[in-house]
Amino acid sequence: MYVKYVKMYVDNFIKSEDYNMKGNMTTELGVITIEPEVVAQYAGTVAVECFGIVGMAAVSMKDGLVKLLKKESLTHGIKVEISKDNKFIIDFHVIVSYGVNISTVSENLVSNVKYKVEEFTSMEVEKINIYVEGVRVID
Repeated sequence: MYVKYVKMYVDNFIKSEDYNMKGNMTTELGVITIEPEVVAQYAGTVAVECFGIVGMAAVSMKDGLVKLLKKESLTHGIKVEISKDNKFIIDFHVIVSYGVNISTVSENLVSNVKYKVEEFTSMEVEKINIYVEGVRVID
C-alpha cells in the first residue's frame, strides 16, 4: 500500500513539475522546452517585417546613445521573459520610420508578433512592451 502511494505521489509531482517549469510544455511524447533566445530571434524577424519598423535598437547605458542593430544582432533589442503562468512577456526596443503613426505601427507590431509567436510556440503571449528608441528617415 505504501509503495503504491509513493509511486502515485512521484508520478503526480513529476507531471505538475513539468507543467510549472518555465518554457516547458508536456505532451504525450515528452517535454518540450523553448528557450527565450529562440523566441527573441523569431519575434525579431517578425518585427522587422512590420510596416514602419526600421529595426531593433540597442541603448548604450554608458552614454545613452541609441544605435540601429544589424539583422544578425536583432535579439539585443528584444528581451523575452517567461512568467509564472508559463506565458511570454516580450520587450521590444525599436526604431521607427519617420512620418509614420507610432500608435498604428505599435498596434500592428503587437498583433503580428502575438499571433505568429503563439502559432510558432503553442504558448500564450501575456504582454508585449514596445519602447520607441528613435526615428529614422528611410530613402
